[in-house]
Amino acid sequence: MRGINETDTYEIRVQGRLDERWSAWFDGMEVVTADGCTLIRGRVDQAALHGLIQRVHDLGLPLLSVTHSRTGATS
Repeated sequence: MRGINETDTYEIRVQGRLDERWSAWFDGMEVVTADGCTLIRGRVDQAALHGLIQRVHDLGLPLLSVTHSRTGATS
């Protein structure tokens, strides 16, 4: 069973270029640009993930993918 304080690592890939200054707007997530796309990645819980995806939507950037990587559980 997953712990209530668990955070997982997510990578959100969007079409378009954002520079690393956008990190603060994305709650301190790492912002990396490569091949005309931007990767927004870091450790967040599900509620924060939904908020980040809403911010991508608010910017009008096409969402290309969201990738999840489990980072461990707490009890």
